[in-house]
Amino acid sequence: MNAEPAPEHDVLIAGAGPVGMLLAIALAGSGLRWRLIGMQEAGAERPVALARGSELLLERLGLAARIQTTPIRTVHVSQRGAFGSARIEASDLGVPALGCVASYQSLCDALRREIDRLAPRARLGARVSQWSEDASGVSVQCAPDKAGGATPSVLRARLLVLAEGTPAAHRGAARDDGQSAVVAQVWTQAPHRNTAFERFTPRGPLALLPWAERLALIWCTAHEPAQALCALGEHEFLEKLGEAFGRRLGRFTAAGPRSRFALALHRGAAPAGERVIAVGNASQTLHPVAGQGLNLGLRDAWELAQLLRAARAREIGRPPFGRGFARRRCADRRGEIAFTDALVRAFSNDSAILGAARGAALAVFDLLPPARRLLARRAMFGFGI
Repeated sequence: MNAEPAPEHDVLIAGAGPVGMLLAIALAGSGLRWRLIGMQEAGAERPVALARGSELLLERLGLAARIQTTPIRTVHVSQRGAFGSARIEASDLGVPALGCVASYQSLCDALRREIDRLAPRARLGARVSQWSEDASGVSVQCAPDKAGGATPSVLRARLLVLAEGTPAAHRGAARDDGQSAVVAQVWTQAPHRNTAFERFTPRGPLALLPWAERLALIWCTAHEPAQALCALGEHEFLEKLGEAFGRRLGRFTAAGPRSRFALALHRGAAPAGERVIAVGNASQTLHPVAGQGLNLGLRDAWELAQLLRAARAREIGRPPFGRGFARRRCADRRGEIAFTDALVRAFSNDSAILGAARGAALAVFDLLPPARRLLARRAMFGFGI
């Protein structure tokens, strides 16, 4: 029986989105043999919320200054049709901002240019179609994403890391919450003053994020109402938005093109095998209510990079390594999933009694600086601290 060839790579990273690329950059200069597998994504200018901790990771890698961002200095939380609101200020925590909003394409471009600078031959424009494990490594089948691309090939590694863009079959069970998110850019009469708004309505949360001179809207509601919102004319849509959000920023004056996507919670996904680790969306996909999905994935990537840099080559891909990573990320992953899930369940209903209780909780929370600071630290740095 022929023995499998020895791995020519220590780590293969499947997925060329922000999480996979940050992991690759964090491994540069480590002495590990790594390669990034993924196709360059089409350039869509959509906003992403980066927590303060994610900003610091990008600063540590020398990338923050290359990404155009809009700082978030205040977060305002309220609910429609009931009293009670709360504000979290960056100044209360002694930080310049609680986070920022960036263009997804700008973030990807900065990461991609850094990979091409550090290791121009380490990025393979293909996708992972399947893999198999044996005692000494994992064999990864690569195929082009489009006809006429590179010839399919097999790569060998000690460890395969699944990042963004992996097949749904490897993402574990999903729970459909019956909601879609309507996303668009909107403009208002009054300036946003670097404030992010989280507005809870009976049908789901509505977020407005400051993005340059405009606001990025993420409006979560049931599937049919979401479809109807996308079908409305601009004037009718802005009227509906004003009814749901209120007049804190005056009237909504314009809206860009709208799109929607279904929401589902993926949690605890663990690919079969000892030499495969999932990070980012390949491991968990969160509701966008608190804007923490990407940030959790970036922390996954950073923590994995630190473990890989500290490990001996022969340890990578062995069972103790995978278990150690899972233990290290357990508190943060479980905390974020539980927190976002609890927010959606507690606020997405039209119970008058629960509305009054939520309003009282928000009012008390607003009067307790230690509670605000604790929540802000969790939002900025996660639940692993």
